[in-house]
Amino acid sequence: MNPSIHIFSLILVGLWSAVVPAIGQVNVTQEHNNLYRDGVYIDAGFTPSAAANLMRDLNFDGTISGNVYAQPLYIEGGPNGPMIIAVTESNNIYALDAVTGTVIWQRNVGPPVTSGLPCGNISPLGITGTPVVDLASRSLFFDAMIDGATKKHFIYSLNVDTGATNAGWPVDVNATATYNGITFSSLVQNERGGLAVVNGIVYVAWSGHLGDCGTYHGWVVGVPINNPSNVGAWATTAIGGGIWGHGGVASDGTNMFVVTGNTFNTGGNWMGGEAIIRLQAGPIWTGQPTDYWAPTNWFTLDQGDTDLGGCSATLIDVPGATPPKLVLALGKDGKGYLLNRNNLGGIAAPVASANLPTAVRGQSAATYRTSQGTYFVFHTEGNAVSAYKVNPTSPPIISSAWTVSQTGLGSAWVTSTDGASDVIVWVAGAGGDQRLHGYNGDTGAVVYTGGGANELMSGTRRWNTGIVARGRIYYAADNKVYAFKLPAGTPTPTPTATATPTATSRPTATPTATATSTPTATATATPTATPTATATATPTATATATPTATATPIPTPGQITLTARGYKVHGRQTVDLSWSGATSTNVDIYRNGVLIVTTANDGFYTDPVGGRGHATYTYQVCNAGSQTCSNQATVTF
Repeated sequence: MNPSIHIFSLILVGLWSAVVPAIGQVNVTQEHNNLYRDGVYIDAGFTPSAAANLMRDLNFDGTISGNVYAQPLYIEGGPNGPMIIAVTESNNIYALDAVTGTVIWQRNVGPPVTSGLPCGNISPLGITGTPVVDLASRSLFFDAMIDGATKKHFIYSLNVDTGATNAGWPVDVNATATYNGITFSSLVQNERGGLAVVNGIVYVAWSGHLGDCGTYHGWVVGVPINNPSNVGAWATTAIGGGIWGHGGVASDGTNMFVVTGNTFNTGGNWMGGEAIIRLQAGPIWTGQPTDYWAPTNWFTLDQGDTDLGGCSATLIDVPGATPPKLVLALGKDGKGYLLNRNNLGGIAAPVASANLPTAVRGQSAATYRTSQGTYFVFHTEGNAVSAYKVNPTSPPIISSAWTVSQTGLGSAWVTSTDGASDVIVWVAGAGGDQRLHGYNGDTGAVVYTGGGANELMSGTRRWNTGIVARGRIYYAADNKVYAFKLPAGTPTPTPTATATPTATSRPTATPTATATSTPTATATATPTATPTATATATPTATATATPTATATPIPTPGQITLTARGYKVHGRQTVDLSWSGATSTNVDIYRNGVLIVTTANDGFYTDPVGGRGHATYTYQVCNAGSQTCSNQATVTF
């Protein structure tokens, strides 16, 4: 996923950039969906009325082997169709068919650690942090702890479509990571947070084991995905300062942000702990106050084992606030802190802070925006879900928005139909009722109550968080990936048009009116074309046709409605299409009048155009083999 993808999920609907909008995004390539770690998923199907009837897909197998702390991923565009990627503490990696839940491929990268650690609470210890996928190279990256004469962390890169190990990988972190004379020691380090790929470098963060044993440090290691022998690293100077949060490394697309925990034996001299750290590419840390923040009582927090880094860094944009670009930290001290992420400020008072109901540790928070304001939300340790509003003032002010009771613990995520409407906060009652729950993002009113007997899960943990793709929620727990689906709609039949098309090229219609969409709007009118076309081709050559047609668009009930949203992945143009109203089993998709694919009528398709620079693409979706088509939807780069 492009490093800047999150920015667009927080700005007003319809705002576009030449980089990457999250609107219409389908692939889930990393922890909490994007580098901001906001946990927002845009899916037009998740209206409150549809979400209220969410049900588990009992035909989805999802069987895996091992305990799960990591979030699953959802990947399209490969030869095996859409996949769910899941990893376990047994060092198993699975690619599951996203529809059936059956195994496409499976890998085991070595024995996990089951004994011999100086402390800890995860056994077996294998893959803990959420992997990341680089779509451009079709590569999956993760960290695995592997047992042996020397217990070691290895950073792996696999082909996401086959599971084969990519050349030059894995990276032995013990052998390659050093910083200012400090050498990485796997025995005392644990990798809990999600990995991130930012501008061609994969970043991995480490903490210690539960119990704070040994001379561990907070580490961030960076490995260029095209040159894995060139390993960069940063570490806290003091012992301790672990990066414990499930989200791991957050980024604004240029700089990386992590939150550290308590340190030891500092003598009152700040040495990297209890802080928000901003890293430049590499990772490189300047040591300047612009690139770190610690509360003025950091030493007291150290002495009380009260980690600022109880939750990972989450980036928030608040238009109208001064400053508007913020980073959020939620800690074991029961406070929420907001900082100016462009100038963190050193050891100083925060931009804003608020007392929370309880400490926050282990889970991931989510942030989102509605027409009513900007929020962050998390599961408290007191059997409740709490949301807070960040008010656009100078400086911004944090105020309580709503709290609802819910047993257990879990990491929150969010759905929205367009980035600001129909916002639903989702949290699983991990270790409690073990059910999904959905709440109105503005009020906390219950949207989804957890379903019936079939919707009960098992083996859930507070670190687990769900993902959303193609009208489904996927949730990984011990030995199982669960799939939940929205109720299926009944398409309205579309009147059949009369046409004389060619077999390989669709006539270019010249209607009296057209409906198009650009990156600032979506097409809503749907013409029904009745063209008359003549096409000729020379049998001994590649079929060529120059059809002509005219049409009078007549919007009618039961029309196919198409929207198109464009963005770039590593600079290459990509378009997500979504439609409704098609009645055939398969649909034909046309780009600029040329058939590009016949695909299942599931309402979604991603077109990896691959071009660069300025371009305009006009799409239509038709019932397969017919001229019953949607409106034209245009995307301009």
